Amino acid sequence: MILLYIGVGGFFGAISRFLIAGAVQKVTGSTFPVGTLTVNILGSFIIGVLAMLFQDIIAPQWKGFFITGFLGALTTFSSFSYETVSLFQQGFFLQGFTNVLLNVFLCLSATVTGMMVYLKAVSIK
Repeated sequence: MILLYIGVGGFFGAISRFLIAGAVQKVTGSTFPVGTLTVNILGSFIIGVLAMLFQDIIAPQWKGFFITGFLGALTTFSSFSYETVSLFQQGFFLQGFTNVLLNVFLCLSATVTGMMVYLKAVSIK
């Protein structure tokens, strides 16, 4: 049954990734993969919040739905990797290295920020 929850979460995460990344890329009009960067940062922030929220208070199937399914499909290391390699292959080395640095630094920062936001919100109650 947990596989069904993960699959449904993945369905919604993949659609969300497609819509968000595409919209961001279209709005910016950039050749830099800012759409993938955006969903990776957003997903990293959300996982920071949910990891703290779900620590011991939610059923495993809902962790599977949100964290493994939805966020696993929303954030996408494979797209990040492909886009980075493509930048290198096209000779855009500075953009490729910038993409790596931004994804690693901003996504780790977003996860920590999400955890801190959660802890702050909990301590206010």
